[in-house]
Amino acid sequence: MLLSELSAFLRQSKQLAIVLPDGSLVPRHFHVTEVGEVTRRFIDCGGTRRHERVVNLQLWSANDYDHRLAPEKFSHILDLAQRELGIGNLEVEVEYQGAETIQKFGLAIVDDRLQLTGKATDCLAKDNCGIPPAKKLVSLGNFVAKPSATSCAPGSGCC
Repeated sequence: MLLSELSAFLRQSKQLAIVLPDGSLVPRHFHVTEVGEVTRRFIDCGGTRRHERVVNLQLWSANDYDHRLAPEKFSHILDLAQRELGIGNLEVEVEYQGAETIQKFGLAIVDDRLQLTGKATDCLAKDNCGIPPAKKLVSLGNFVAKPSATSCAPGSGCC
């Protein structure tokens, strides 16, 4: 999801719910503790230089159970970050405290709620690493045997 899509969603929302990949909700008393732009410059295992920029949101839940972040306030925080930091319309990633460490998620809109989506690692230079391309899966149910004079069918007495 791009930052502009998140901003548009927040402007039209009356309440805010964020769903974790397992279906549970981020506690409604969460805080947005950081909004920033993260830039990664790296080289993949094939030697290709790469550059990635994302908007990073950090969510945090404290013990102030009466706290509720309204969509308007969330939108104001994003607007402030864009104005003060010059953040562009980039892909959004979310950091949230897991059981033992910070977890990173993508973000999507599902059924008028924000859905944290899983992220996964991948090799960016498979052709240089000797990793074979994924094989195309074929359903054997689509194949029908053609009858022939030498075929043996049930009840034909050939067996």
